[in-house]
Amino acid sequence: MSFVRSFPALAAYVLCARDVLAVDAFEIQVYDGTANRPGVPGLELHVNRVFDGTKTSEPPELPLHHQTHLTLEPSLGVTPFLELGGYLQTAFRADGTFDYAGTKLRAKFVTPEGWRENVRLGVNLELSVIPERYEASRWGAEIRPIAAWENELWLFAINPIVGVPLTSDPTPEFEPAAMAKVKLLKVVALGVEYYSSFGRVSAPSPWHEELQYLYEAVDVLNLPHVEINAGVGEGLTAASNAFVAKCILGYSWERDTPGTP
Repeated sequence: MSFVRSFPALAAYVLCARDVLAVDAFEIQVYDGTANRPGVPGLELHVNRVFDGTKTSEPPELPLHHQTHLTLEPSLGVTPFLELGGYLQTAFRADGTFDYAGTKLRAKFVTPEGWRENVRLGVNLELSVIPERYEASRWGAEIRPIAAWENELWLFAINPIVGVPLTSDPTPEFEPAAMAKVKLLKVVALGVEYYSSFGRVSAPSPWHEELQYLYEAVDVLNLPHVEINAGVGEGLTAASNAFVAKCILGYSWERDTPGTP
Protein backbone atom coordinates (compact mmCIF):
# COMPACT_ATOMS: atom_id res chain seq x y z
CA MET A 1 0.00 0.00 0.00
CA SER A 2 2.86 2.39 0.71
CA PHE A 3 4.11 1.93 -2.86
CA VAL A 4 0.64 2.70 -4.24
CA ARG A 5 0.45 5.89 -2.18
CA SER A 6 3.93 7.04 -3.21
CA PHE A 7 3.67 6.11 -6.90
CA PRO A 8 2.08 9.42 -8.13
CA ALA A 9 4.85 11.48 -6.50
CA LEU A 10 7.53 9.15 -7.88
CA ALA A 11 6.06 9.32 -11.39
CA ALA A 12 5.92 13.13 -11.27
CA TYR A 13 9.56 13.28 -10.17
CA VAL A 14 10.71 11.03 -13.04
CA LEU A 15 8.76 12.98 -15.64
CA CYS A 16 10.17 16.28 -14.41
CA ALA A 17 13.73 14.95 -14.33
CA ARG A 18 13.48 13.77 -17.94
CA ASP A 19 12.09 17.01 -19.33
CA VAL A 20 14.27 19.74 -17.83
CA LEU A 21 17.84 20.98 -17.77
CA ALA A 22 18.83 20.59 -21.41
CA VAL A 23 21.59 22.99 -22.43
CA ASP A 24 22.33 22.15 -26.08
CA ALA A 25 25.32 19.79 -26.08
CA PHE A 26 25.86 20.02 -29.86
CA GLU A 27 25.51 23.70 -30.78
CA ILE A 28 27.37 25.81 -28.20
CA GLN A 29 26.87 29.26 -29.69
CA VAL A 30 25.38 32.65 -28.84
CA TYR A 31 23.52 34.22 -31.77
CA ASP A 32 24.54 37.83 -32.45
CA GLY A 33 21.71 38.90 -34.77
CA THR A 34 23.64 38.56 -38.04
CA ALA A 35 22.47 36.47 -41.01
CA ASN A 36 23.54 35.53 -44.52
CA ARG A 37 22.60 38.01 -47.21
CA PRO A 38 19.90 36.97 -49.71
CA GLY A 39 21.07 34.11 -51.92
CA VAL A 40 24.28 33.54 -49.96
CA PRO A 41 24.88 30.01 -48.65
CA GLY A 42 27.02 29.19 -45.63
CA LEU A 43 28.31 26.12 -43.85
CA GLU A 44 29.50 25.64 -40.27
CA LEU A 45 31.12 22.70 -38.53
CA HIS A 46 30.55 22.57 -34.77
CA VAL A 47 32.96 20.37 -32.82
CA ASN A 48 32.92 19.95 -29.06
CA ARG A 49 34.36 17.48 -26.59
CA VAL A 50 33.16 16.75 -23.04
CA PHE A 51 36.51 16.03 -21.40
CA ASP A 52 35.10 15.83 -17.89
CA GLY A 53 31.34 15.40 -17.74
CA THR A 54 28.44 13.81 -15.95
CA LYS A 55 28.92 10.05 -15.61
CA THR A 56 25.30 9.18 -14.89
CA SER A 57 22.06 10.06 -16.68
CA GLU A 58 18.37 9.26 -16.65
CA PRO A 59 17.83 6.35 -19.11
CA PRO A 60 17.52 6.17 -22.08
CA GLU A 61 19.89 9.16 -22.33
CA LEU A 62 23.64 8.45 -22.39
CA PRO A 63 26.03 10.14 -19.94
CA LEU A 64 27.90 13.05 -21.56
CA HIS A 65 31.30 12.13 -20.09
CA HIS A 66 33.88 11.69 -22.90
CA GLN A 67 31.37 12.30 -25.71
CA THR A 68 32.58 14.15 -28.83
CA HIS A 69 29.99 15.94 -30.97
CA LEU A 70 30.26 16.96 -34.63
CA THR A 71 27.46 18.98 -36.23
CA LEU A 72 27.14 20.30 -39.79
CA GLU A 73 25.04 23.46 -40.14
CA PRO A 74 24.18 24.56 -43.70
CA SER A 75 22.38 27.88 -44.08
CA LEU A 76 20.96 30.12 -46.79
CA GLY A 77 20.00 33.78 -46.77
CA VAL A 78 16.50 34.16 -48.22
CA THR A 79 15.64 37.83 -47.65
CA PRO A 80 17.39 40.71 -45.84
CA PHE A 81 15.60 39.58 -42.65
CA LEU A 82 15.29 35.77 -43.07
CA GLU A 83 17.86 32.97 -43.01
CA LEU A 84 17.01 29.27 -43.18
CA GLY A 85 19.26 26.56 -41.82
CA GLY A 86 19.54 23.09 -40.37
CA TYR A 87 21.74 20.83 -38.28
CA LEU A 88 22.92 17.29 -38.87
CA GLN A 89 24.25 16.04 -35.54
CA THR A 90 26.64 13.15 -34.99
CA ALA A 91 28.53 11.89 -31.96
CA PHE A 92 31.39 9.70 -30.88
CA ARG A 93 30.24 7.95 -27.71
CA ALA A 94 32.54 7.34 -24.77
CA ASP A 95 33.31 3.86 -26.17
CA GLY A 96 34.31 5.33 -29.56
CA THR A 97 31.12 4.32 -31.40
CA PHE A 98 30.13 6.81 -34.12
CA ASP A 99 26.43 7.64 -33.93
CA TYR A 100 23.69 9.68 -35.60
CA ALA A 101 22.51 12.23 -33.02
CA GLY A 102 19.58 14.07 -34.55
CA THR A 103 18.37 16.67 -37.02
CA LYS A 104 17.15 20.23 -36.52
CA LEU A 105 15.56 22.79 -38.84
CA ARG A 106 15.53 26.51 -38.12
CA ALA A 107 14.32 29.88 -39.40
CA LYS A 108 16.18 32.98 -38.19
CA PHE A 109 14.55 36.41 -38.46
CA VAL A 110 16.76 39.46 -37.92
CA THR A 111 16.59 43.20 -38.33
CA PRO A 112 17.99 44.12 -41.78
CA GLU A 113 21.56 45.38 -42.06
CA GLY A 114 21.72 49.10 -41.32
CA TRP A 115 18.49 49.13 -39.28
CA ARG A 116 20.38 50.70 -36.37
CA GLU A 117 24.02 51.69 -36.13
CA ASN A 118 24.91 49.44 -33.18
CA VAL A 119 21.81 47.39 -32.34
CA ARG A 120 20.57 44.11 -33.85
CA LEU A 121 17.43 42.20 -32.89
CA GLY A 122 15.98 38.91 -34.02
CA VAL A 123 14.44 35.56 -33.18
CA ASN A 124 15.39 32.02 -34.15
CA LEU A 125 12.66 29.36 -34.38
CA GLU A 126 13.75 25.73 -34.35
CA LEU A 127 12.22 22.26 -34.61
CA SER A 128 14.25 19.17 -33.67
CA VAL A 129 13.99 15.40 -33.65
CA ILE A 130 16.72 13.74 -31.57
CA PRO A 131 17.31 10.07 -30.71
CA GLU A 132 16.26 9.27 -27.14
CA ARG A 133 19.84 8.42 -26.16
CA TYR A 134 20.71 12.12 -26.65
CA GLU A 135 17.38 13.77 -25.76
CA ALA A 136 14.72 11.82 -23.87
CA SER A 137 11.81 13.92 -25.17
CA ARG A 138 12.95 13.31 -28.82
CA TRP A 139 10.77 16.01 -30.42
CA GLY A 140 11.40 19.59 -29.38
CA ALA A 141 11.10 23.23 -30.33
CA GLU A 142 13.13 26.32 -29.47
CA ILE A 143 12.29 29.99 -29.41
CA ARG A 144 15.49 32.04 -29.23
CA PRO A 145 15.08 35.83 -29.00
CA ILE A 146 18.24 37.69 -30.00
CA ALA A 147 19.51 41.10 -28.89
CA ALA A 148 23.01 42.38 -29.69
CA TRP A 149 24.99 45.59 -29.40
CA GLU A 150 28.25 46.05 -31.31
CA ASN A 151 30.73 48.78 -32.17
CA GLU A 152 34.36 48.80 -33.32
CA LEU A 153 35.59 47.66 -29.90
CA TRP A 154 32.83 45.69 -28.14
CA LEU A 155 30.27 42.99 -28.85
CA PHE A 156 27.49 42.07 -26.43
CA ALA A 157 24.65 39.62 -27.12
CA ILE A 158 21.92 37.87 -25.15
CA ASN A 159 19.65 34.96 -26.11
CA PRO A 160 16.87 34.37 -23.53
CA ILE A 161 16.02 30.95 -24.98
CA VAL A 162 12.79 29.10 -24.28
CA GLY A 163 12.88 25.37 -25.06
CA VAL A 164 9.65 23.41 -25.46
CA PRO A 165 9.70 19.58 -25.31
CA LEU A 166 6.98 18.36 -27.67
CA THR A 167 5.71 15.66 -25.35
CA SER A 168 2.49 15.02 -23.45
CA ASP A 169 3.71 17.69 -21.00
CA PRO A 170 5.18 20.52 -23.13
CA THR A 171 6.15 22.78 -20.22
CA PRO A 172 8.57 25.51 -21.42
CA GLU A 173 12.12 25.57 -20.04
CA PHE A 174 14.26 28.70 -19.64
CA GLU A 175 17.78 28.34 -21.09
CA PRO A 176 19.42 31.79 -21.40
CA ALA A 177 22.78 32.38 -23.09
CA ALA A 178 24.90 35.52 -23.41
CA MET A 179 28.34 36.78 -24.40
CA ALA A 180 30.61 39.79 -23.93
CA LYS A 181 33.75 40.29 -26.04
CA VAL A 182 36.37 42.93 -26.76
CA LYS A 183 37.98 43.28 -30.21
CA LEU A 184 41.75 43.58 -30.42
CA LEU A 185 43.32 45.28 -33.46
CA LYS A 186 40.45 43.98 -35.65
CA VAL A 187 42.18 40.59 -35.55
CA VAL A 188 40.51 38.69 -32.72
CA ALA A 189 37.71 39.14 -30.21
CA LEU A 190 38.29 37.83 -26.69
CA GLY A 191 35.70 37.37 -24.01
CA VAL A 192 33.26 35.09 -22.24
CA GLU A 193 30.18 33.13 -23.24
CA TYR A 194 27.54 31.96 -20.78
CA TYR A 195 25.08 29.07 -21.17
CA SER A 196 22.51 27.81 -18.69
CA SER A 197 19.29 25.96 -18.00
CA PHE A 198 17.15 27.07 -15.07
CA GLY A 199 14.59 24.30 -15.58
CA ARG A 200 10.90 24.77 -16.06
CA VAL A 201 9.61 28.32 -16.37
CA SER A 202 6.82 27.46 -13.93
CA ALA A 203 9.14 25.85 -11.35
CA PRO A 204 12.86 26.77 -11.60
CA SER A 205 15.31 24.19 -10.30
CA PRO A 206 17.49 24.67 -7.20
CA TRP A 207 20.92 26.16 -7.95
CA HIS A 208 22.83 22.89 -7.52
CA GLU A 209 20.52 21.15 -10.02
CA GLU A 210 20.74 23.88 -12.67
CA LEU A 211 23.17 23.75 -15.61
CA GLN A 212 25.53 26.74 -15.62
CA TYR A 213 28.58 27.15 -17.88
CA LEU A 214 31.13 29.90 -18.42
CA TYR A 215 33.35 29.71 -21.51
CA GLU A 216 36.51 31.68 -22.21
CA ALA A 217 36.24 32.23 -25.97
CA VAL A 218 38.06 33.75 -28.95
CA ASP A 219 36.81 34.73 -32.42
CA VAL A 220 39.09 35.27 -35.41
CA LEU A 221 37.97 38.43 -37.26
CA ASN A 222 40.38 39.05 -40.14
CA LEU A 223 39.83 36.05 -42.44
CA PRO A 224 37.48 36.90 -45.37
CA HIS A 225 34.46 34.57 -45.60
CA VAL A 226 35.81 32.44 -42.72
CA GLU A 227 34.42 32.14 -39.19
CA ILE A 228 36.48 30.67 -36.36
CA ASN A 229 35.22 30.51 -32.78
CA ALA A 230 36.87 28.45 -30.05
CA GLY A 231 36.50 28.19 -26.32
CA VAL A 232 36.84 26.17 -23.16
CA GLY A 233 34.04 25.96 -20.65
CA GLU A 234 33.75 25.14 -16.98
CA GLY A 235 30.61 23.96 -15.24
CA LEU A 236 29.58 26.17 -12.32
CA THR A 237 27.20 23.74 -10.59
CA ALA A 238 27.30 20.13 -9.46
CA ALA A 239 24.88 19.08 -12.21
CA SER A 240 27.02 20.59 -15.00
CA ASN A 241 29.82 19.00 -16.98
CA ALA A 242 33.10 20.06 -15.40
CA PHE A 243 35.15 20.79 -18.53
CA VAL A 244 34.13 21.14 -22.20
CA ALA A 245 36.07 22.39 -25.24
CA LYS A 246 34.36 23.66 -28.39
CA CYS A 247 35.18 25.02 -31.84
CA ILE A 248 33.12 26.41 -34.73
CA LEU A 249 34.56 26.58 -38.26
CA GLY A 250 32.42 28.39 -40.81
CA TYR A 251 32.55 29.56 -44.41
CA SER A 252 30.27 31.95 -46.30
CA TRP A 253 30.10 32.02 -50.11
CA GLU A 254 29.33 35.73 -50.18
CA ARG A 255 30.77 37.61 -53.15
CA ASP A 256 33.34 40.29 -52.46
CA THR A 257 32.19 43.88 -52.94
CA PRO A 258 33.83 45.38 -56.07
CA GLY A 259 36.91 47.34 -55.18
CA THR A 260 37.63 45.52 -51.92
CA PRO A 261 40.90 43.61 -51.52
